[in-house]
Amino acid sequence: MSETRADSPPAPPSSREASEGYIDIEYVVEPNYAGWRLERYLGEKIRRLPRNRILGIIQRGLICEHRLKPSTLVYPGLTFVIRRRVTDEPDFPTEVPVVFQDDWLLVLDKPAGLPIHPTARYQNGTLVSLLRERFGERFAEPAHRLDRETSGLVVCGRSTESCRVLGRLFLSRDVHKEYLAICEGQPAEDTFVVDAPIAEGTELIRIAVRIDAVEGKQSRTRFQVVQRFTRDGEPFALLRCYPETGRQHQIRIHLQAAGFPLVGDKMYGPDPGYFDRFSKHCLEPEAWVRLRLPRHALHAAHISFTHPGSRQTVRFDAPLPADLVDFIDGRPVAMGPGTAVSAA
Repeated sequence: MSETRADSPPAPPSSREASEGYIDIEYVVEPNYAGWRLERYLGEKIRRLPRNRILGIIQRGLICEHRLKPSTLVYPGLTFVIRRRVTDEPDFPTEVPVVFQDDWLLVLDKPAGLPIHPTARYQNGTLVSLLRERFGERFAEPAHRLDRETSGLVVCGRSTESCRVLGRLFLSRDVHKEYLAICEGQPAEDTFVVDAPIAEGTELIRIAVRIDAVEGKQSRTRFQVVQRFTRDGEPFALLRCYPETGRQHQIRIHLQAAGFPLVGDKMYGPDPGYFDRFSKHCLEPEAWVRLRLPRHALHAAHISFTHPGSRQTVRFDAPLPADLVDFIDGRPVAMGPGTAVSAA
């Protein structure tokens, strides 16, 4: 029987059903998180929540066969449920093309707007929930993450051993990644490098990052101009991005630092207040026009690594999605409610 805290609603009849007005979100710890403290694990999975909120969830909303504390060390396969009140979720994409599939791997082309794991705002509308609905409870687990608005390749492990090997590969940076990005402005050089240390947290946004020479960790990204173009008389460029380190939001903050922010970036774009107002559903129509796209223009286009089974190098590519192609080609772009941006 599941253990339920005294101040929680009654235990559910199953992991999928909960009392009226509540929803149960199941977590199954992946092999690459073995030995992490529970509070750190949840902090990684629900990144927008401060530590005191995570501790409150563990104390009051977590259901498991065994009593779990913030300091509990998690292990692969540990399963627990977080119970929370039902809230209205934004619409999310449900079609996720499969790029490759075998007994070890599932490689997907994630659409923009789909978070990988449950967040404070998204409970059911996640890649993990879609995988479990489509393939079964433990069919595949993502080996890495992309931001909700970033489209492109996501690699999933299809077995405990595959997840363990992939986790080591991504942790050790033995994975080659390339991204495509559309930036504001046009770099003068065809290639350039941003080597700037990144630290977590800003005054306005807790989950954002900043360039910080004192507290930041070494971070380096190479950029190559693929195409320069204009839209509505303004200059833009399509870039291929090669992150040599794996910091959170690395490409986005490095492009901002170089003076060429991503088109559509609410966090590192033209106004640092956009993200807060967007999160509160009160971003003004003028801001949508200035952003130019409803999401930031970043796409995970290529990934290569050693196959966990065959030990041979495998390579996967995902073409630039239609919304970014339309932007480059000057076609109209649907934006926020009642707003549209079209090329002259």
